[in-house]
Amino acid sequence: MWQYAKDKKLVIVTKDADFSDRIMLDFSPPKVVHLRFGNIRKREFHQFLARIWPQIEALVIEHKLVNVYLDRIEALR
Repeated sequence: MWQYAKDKKLVIVTKDADFSDRIMLDFSPPKVVHLRFGNIRKREFHQFLARIWPQIEALVIEHKLVNVYLDRIEALR
């Protein structure tokens, strides 16, 4: 998945910390959006992502890692 995302210039959206950890070891990693919050109801999940997705899309253009928490969003170049 990692190499495929790099080759196709895709963004990996995950709750798995391994991807955000691996980004530090790769010279040219794919972009990663790490959803860093616990389980929430599916409806709440969809509403939350729909509300913040434009902000995530804007950040992922210039940042290799976007960490999404329920109360904030952090981006790393």
